[in-house]
Amino acid sequence: QVQLVESGGGLVQAGGSLRLSCTASGLIFSRYAMGWSRQVPGTEREFVAAINWSGATRYADSVKGRFTISRDNAKNTVYLQMNSLKPEDTAVYYCAGRMSSGLSFIPDNYDDWGQGTQVTVSS
Repeated sequence: QVQLVESGGGLVQAGGSLRLSCTASGLIFSRYAMGWSRQVPGTEREFVAAINWSGATRYADSVKGRFTISRDNAKNTVYLQMNSLKPEDTAVYYCAGRMSSGLSFIPDNYDDWGQGTQVTVSS
């Protein structure tokens, strides 16, 4: 059974930083593309970053230059380093995985999801 467990969310002031982690189990992590998405209640889930098994990355324009996605295959963990945070980054952040090399930003293309971690950025 695949499990993705996020951690690292919290409350931070605008301009601050947070690092989210997502640890996976029950899958061959090195074969998975991983992504981070976020959702504000009442809005659609928005992908912000993705990384494939070879380390290729993709970012949403809204976070480019501020967020960095990385992975450690030995630890079955994917990270999202978030710098220069803005109040509009406030959301529940979800980790997702798919057995593919594609860097999709389409939620339906992902097979597995974590439970989410809240990120709140105060102004």
